[in-house]
Amino acid sequence: MQIAQTASTTVPAARITLEGVSFSRDGRVLIHDTSLEVSDARIGLVGRNGSGKTTLARLLAGLIRPDSGRVLINGVDVARDRRAAIRTVGILFQNPDHQIIFPTVDEELAFGLRQIGQTKQVAEEGAQQMLARFGKSHWQGRAVATLSQGQRHLVCLMAVLAMEPALIILDEPFTGLDIPTMRQMHRYLAQVAPSVLQITHDPAALSAYDRVIWMEKGAVMENGPAEPVLMRYEAAMAEAQDAGPDILD
Repeated sequence: MQIAQTASTTVPAARITLEGVSFSRDGRVLIHDTSLEVSDARIGLVGRNGSGKTTLARLLAGLIRPDSGRVLINGVDVARDRRAAIRTVGILFQNPDHQIIFPTVDEELAFGLRQIGQTKQVAEEGAQQMLARFGKSHWQGRAVATLSQGQRHLVCLMAVLAMEPALIILDEPFTGLDIPTMRQMHRYLAQVAPSVLQITHDPAALSAYDRVIWMEKGAVMENGPAEPVLMRYEAAMAEAQDAGPDILD
């Protein structure tokens, strides 16, 4: 299921720049000397397991620092300027429990606003406004532990949107959700103004996207308009499945 682009076109797409970025962990190269310049409202990121997708997402969010090179979102070096980074880029993980740290919904929403310098009162008001925007004012003061997985995903989305980032990264956040909940989350995301970069194993979810980046072995295999990149990616994956696991290794 794809995220249609219904957000306001007056908001410019985020500018993503990678300058010779490399990253290794435990002696294994996960991202290899990657340079990239894209500025599109809807970007897909595909690749096999271990291709570097999640590592790239964490680099883009500033959660890890590259061994060499720079990662810039709208000119912000996200690894070195963390205060600016959390206003510029937000990320939704596959498991909302890896993201939520406060016991109540409104505390979770207010936390990010405090991190970007708002006073306690202003942050609390911002949290209330976000709950009202999504028709969830009755969640104020509600314990996160009483929410379903889909509802906790929504809390994470609201917390990210409250900080008004230029780019939202989706790292397979809909895995395990039932179809009605997934559709509801897609409807919410279709209304947001920031650019979206979505990691997915489902190429069909990206068919209406502006651009797709295909990762292999920690590098960009292809980067271009969604339709031709997805066609070649799906063909390569079908060939790999037919020939065995080592065809692209």
